[in-house]
Amino acid sequence: MRIGIDASRAVCREQTGTELYSYYLIRALLHVPREHHLILYTPRTLPAGMLPETSGARVSISPTTPSSGNITRWTVRVIPFPRLWTHIRLNWELRRHPPDLLFIPAHVMPFACPIPTVVTVHDLGYLYYPETHRAFDRWYLHWSTRRHARLATYLIADSEATRQDLARHYGADLARVRVIYPGYDETLQRVENPQVITAAKARYHISGDYLLYLGTLQPRKNLARLIEAFAQAELSQSISDPRGLQLVLAGKKGWDYDALVHRVERMGLQNRVIFPGYIAPQDKAALLSGARALVFPSLYEGFGMPVLEAMVCGVPVLTSHAAALPEVVGDAAVLVNPLDVDSIAAGLRQIIEQPELCRALVERGYRQARKFSWQHAARQLWEVFDSVRV
Repeated sequence: MRIGIDASRAVCREQTGTELYSYYLIRALLHVPREHHLILYTPRTLPAGMLPETSGARVSISPTTPSSGNITRWTVRVIPFPRLWTHIRLNWELRRHPPDLLFIPAHVMPFACPIPTVVTVHDLGYLYYPETHRAFDRWYLHWSTRRHARLATYLIADSEATRQDLARHYGADLARVRVIYPGYDETLQRVENPQVITAAKARYHISGDYLLYLGTLQPRKNLARLIEAFAQAELSQSISDPRGLQLVLAGKKGWDYDALVHRVERMGLQNRVIFPGYIAPQDKAALLSGARALVFPSLYEGFGMPVLEAMVCGVPVLTSHAAALPEVVGDAAVLVNPLDVDSIAAGLRQIIEQPELCRALVERGYRQARKFSWQHAARQLWEVFDSVRV
């Protein structure tokens, strides 16, 4: 069987949740030996390290079939196009040279897709908190998800919470929705060398102890309430003391970012709440390992990759009791009500004032993280592919 994959999200330069999902899942699929043939469609060259190595050397990207051995055969089709790549260029490619099946890990089905499809739906948070999404984004997510639920051969959900949401809100047949949990980058591990942590902190202008949020800076991540809870918790001396505990909000600038910065300024927290920007992948483990805790009180998540990464790095986690997050963390986190500033503040106090609790959370986190892997996800996805009748 020839299986096409929309790899367009894997080529983004600053990867966050869905881009990382696409990158690592496709890479894992390629390393599971199957008789099938994968065709990766992309508007640009794939990033280094994504494709398998054969005969001890990296294979150059080409429209031929270069791979062999103990991996799945693959082809890369680089098909540039300036706008509407999915609905025009990819659609045209599928009609001219149709594979037997198309997998879409982090995007949308092309118009009038002519072949069976397997589509991942990451979350339906826009239905629960519409005010945290721009009007067009909200409409597009609703349109595309409803279409996926109606037309896709199989749907992949990152969690049981998303699976149930698809049935509840779009009438998806649960027999067509498979839960496949994401994994984590296996090179990610706790950094024990204090010099490495200090150097990473210096690159992002972080001084002293800090709580770390990691993810895109946008309203649905609930950062406004987190900032209020941080101020309310009075975790160290006075707010004006620059030596006190810092709240580091790290990640790409998202929608309404400026309003978040203005809120910090109005509260007089410029010395305590800092915005270092996007964290380079090579610095992620060091900054997680150096944090007192990961604080991630998101309003809604279909999975929540940062909490898994924090557990892998031996960091206590505070997160929401909402949507899929309890599935991911199990008993390895302090769970809070994301709509209640007092609840978030109380959780912060627990994390900071109870070192024994933190040690227990770290140990539970290591155990919980072992339940997730990209290799397992890839094997489960291959089972879905094998079940599609073509």
